[in-house]
Amino acid sequence: MNTANLAGWESGGRQVSRATPDGLGAKPMPPPSVSTPSTFGDEVVDNFREGVVVCDASGVVLGISEPAAALLPGLVLGRTFAGCGVPPLVVGEQTLTDRRVRCRQVNVSIGGMASTVFYVEDVTDAVARSDALLAERGRARFLETASQLLGNPLHEDRAARAAARLAVPRLGDVAVVVLTPRRGRARWWRAVLADDGERHTVDGGLLTAGQLPPAVEEAWQGGEPSEADWLADQLADVGWLGGRDPAAVSVRVLPLPGRVAPTGALLVVRDRAEPDGHDLELLRGFAGRAGAALDAAVLYHDQAEVADTLQASLAPVDPPPVSGVQWGAAYRPAQSSLRIGGDFYGAHAQPDGGALFFLGDVSGKGVDAAVFTGQIRQGIQALRRIESDPARLMSLLNASVLETSRAHGNGRFATMVLGRAHPAPSGGLSLTLASGGHLPPLVLRADGTVETVELRGMLVGVVPDPRIASLPVQLGQGETCLLVSDGVTEARGGIRGEQFGMSRLVEALRGCHRMPAPALAERVEQVVSDWLGGRNHDDIAVFAVRAVPPGTPSRHLRVVP
Repeated sequence: MNTANLAGWESGGRQVSRATPDGLGAKPMPPPSVSTPSTFGDEVVDNFREGVVVCDASGVVLGISEPAAALLPGLVLGRTFAGCGVPPLVVGEQTLTDRRVRCRQVNVSIGGMASTVFYVEDVTDAVARSDALLAERGRARFLETASQLLGNPLHEDRAARAAARLAVPRLGDVAVVVLTPRRGRARWWRAVLADDGERHTVDGGLLTAGQLPPAVEEAWQGGEPSEADWLADQLADVGWLGGRDPAAVSVRVLPLPGRVAPTGALLVVRDRAEPDGHDLELLRGFAGRAGAALDAAVLYHDQAEVADTLQASLAPVDPPPVSGVQWGAAYRPAQSSLRIGGDFYGAHAQPDGGALFFLGDVSGKGVDAAVFTGQIRQGIQALRRIESDPARLMSLLNASVLETSRAHGNGRFATMVLGRAHPAPSGGLSLTLASGGHLPPLVLRADGTVETVELRGMLVGVVPDPRIASLPVQLGQGETCLLVSDGVTEARGGIRGEQFGMSRLVEALRGCHRMPAPALAERVEQVVSDWLGGRNHDDIAVFAVRAVPPGTPSRHLRVVP
């Protein structure tokens, strides 16, 4: 900046050249009185966004624009900054009185004299806006991170613990999450900032409803108690302040909202001042996300509890002990997350000393198929009391399944083998087998051969009067009748993804005639699993009925996880 080209310069105590109208020369100007501060005569300079201060080489002020004079009150011409009691200007940002100022410096020559020009700008509002924007972005990032971390643990206690841990130190120095009571007791989790200001510890416990602070009860009703003079005392009474002085902290209590009612309460203790409006917005935003995470965890817990109860009621049960009969079973559901599937098997003792046994497969997979298998098993459980002949019992079951399927409009059907085992007078077992469109049973004879029982029949639950095949089979002692589901024969594996097939199953059974029923069922399941090689598969069920001498352990059930 060449000050010689700016009209209206006046200097304090020093001679500064002013350009002549024709620009050909300059004449000296008399110095004005130092006690009368001078400003730039050029209105253009006075209307700069930046204020301008000109100093000579020794730091004496030569000129001040009006914006600069407003930012630097007390600065006068002809004196240095120190002589006026004004802090010196530095390049960059600095605070002058209560304003934030940004300064840049340019070295120029005025009338052949080395001078320094300072350009100063009031950036207080701009810095405030920038700080507010950065703070808002920081709050948004915190809430985004909290949403991600709180959404992972679908477990109520883990979600509560995570919420308490995330709240410290971003929201406060102590954070307590109290879950709504169950069976008269409330679980709580607390995070406390350590003395180093970086680490924090997390603990928890149980309190009865009568031990809880009244503020927590109010938060569960949806309120936000904020009376600091008694909130801190309440927290101190239950030991949640972590040794802090109740008179030296501020406390906020907020509900953790859920779908219908709050899932808990969030208590935040700060060693610093009361939270401002932005802090309260952040607290409420965090409480909303923590409440949603807890609500999801509670919902998942309730659904998982219902699912576990249903799975337990639908899962296969141990066959009953029957004299002369040894049971063996293996089961692997298609969905590893479930203990149940579309295959079913079981056995029931009969009053005459015999037993009714069955294995089948329903249409579909997953939970729907498991529910349908439960209906069929319950139907067999009820109908066996009025009918013991396998073919007639299957006909009654077909009518029941068909009626249920039509009522619900789902077109469900099943295949199954239903058999009756009774001790033979000469030893061994007399079997009566009936088939409803299922794979034929296999019989392992005492000499090691494997026989296929050629049973043909129609699906259960499709037509009102199906054709049901029935055949008698005699088992000598040590001989076994094996039932499998199509998950065994249709398992795809090997090198080219071929089906396991009935022929491979028969080949795998050769030489296994001396195996107990449990070991035989386990071998079939293991051979098929090896064939699959980790591939997806349908439900796999194996059920073995072996004729043994009376007194031999008669039951064994193995459910494959």
